[in-house]
Amino acid sequence: MGDRAEGTAVTARTISFRLAPIEVQHLAALIDQLTEVIAAADGHPDPAVDRLVPAPYPDDPDAAEAFAAATRDDLLDRRTADAAIVRGALSPFLDGDDDPDDEREHVDVAIRVVDIDSWLRTITALRLVIAGRLGITIDDEHDLDDPRFGVYDWLAYRLDGLIAIADGLDDARDQA
Repeated sequence: MGDRAEGTAVTARTISFRLAPIEVQHLAALIDQLTEVIAAADGHPDPAVDRLVPAPYPDDPDAAEAFAAATRDDLLDRRTADAAIVRGALSPFLDGDDDPDDEREHVDVAIRVVDIDSWLRTITALRLVIAGRLGITIDDEHDLDDPRFGVYDWLAYRLDGLIAIADGLDDARDQA
């Protein structure tokens, strides 16, 4: 697994995902906000949340509406369940202190191998909602020097690392 992201280790059941303590705090806060936004969208249209449940039939509004009516709640419930899994993995590192001067260089968050897809979907969901709020429709269309996009880009960096890990897991399974 030479493509594995720096600072990660994989055992048969867990992945050790290295994050700075401040990253853990920020990611947990973003996940909390994501679950609040999803919960608030129930019955209230929210274009950013709508990006989490895209219309598979953009040229057929009736079919798109029927599909959304049949799947939207389940998809959003799954997003909330995925977020809870990620939040649970971060919880041991959240002491309630929110000390910005935490002297630890990093913490190793244990991700169960069976939960890697939940992590991928949650970070992707965060990026989709943030993109919706910032008006990003194409990933490369924003100014990399604009600080408003920093969280969006940081999530992309962390998502890339997790994708490399997931690809390594898939390669290991294929070789087994």
